[in-house]
Amino acid sequence: MNGGAIGLVLATCALALLPARAQAQALDKVVKEQIAADNDARASQAKIDQLDDQTQKMLGEYRKALADAESYETYAKQLDAQIASQNQELTEIERQLGEVDTTSREVLPLMLRMLDTLSQFVALDLPFLPEERANRVKTLQQMMTRADVTISEKYRRIVEAYQVELDYGRTLEAYEGKLGNGDDARTVQFLRVGRVALLYQTLDGRETGYWDADKKGWVVDDTYRHSFKDGIAVAKKQRAPEMLLVPVPAPKAAS
Repeated sequence: MNGGAIGLVLATCALALLPARAQAQALDKVVKEQIAADNDARASQAKIDQLDDQTQKMLGEYRKALADAESYETYAKQLDAQIASQNQELTEIERQLGEVDTTSREVLPLMLRMLDTLSQFVALDLPFLPEERANRVKTLQQMMTRADVTISEKYRRIVEAYQVELDYGRTLEAYEGKLGNGDDARTVQFLRVGRVALLYQTLDGRETGYWDADKKGWVVDDTYRHSFKDGIAVAKKQRAPEMLLVPVPAPKAAS
């Protein structure tokens, strides 16, 4: 039995000793006091509950603040590590840039020598595709003075030109072109057999000849007429590869 109930019982017992009217008044007073006490108790309990809710809310906010602080600290450490790594990368990039400057100074003369060698090689080689090959060298020479082309791109294109010239030595090619200069120039069909031989034949097939490397000039020789036609068929993939009879210069001792 709680205190309010005990008080109410005692009050009831005390009222039994009073007259009826006085008993009623006293009982009414006791009931009102009890109701007021209950209301005060409920108000106090509500206030306690409210304070408890606020305490729980503040405790949750405090715990969240602790978690956020720990998260921010971890993030700050990660940022510090990233910044340190980026600083190392910047140092490495600056070192590489210094090496690039040195490499550029060393590579540029090498590329110029490569171009001079290529130009001389084309001039001394068999005179096939003369304009195309000369224009390729000229374009590369002009490229070397351009600031908008990187060193790596210049080197790549020079090596590419060397590769094209290398491929000429192991391929069979047929094409039309001009033989002679000025008013004497005429359109003929050329047959290039690697770098071993360069032959020509007029479009009507009446004249066949070849480039004489020793004489540095064209020689008319119709004995190669049939070999020329066979070579044209092979070059155009109209016939399977076969042995061809072509003029081959005699070997010379190296000077």
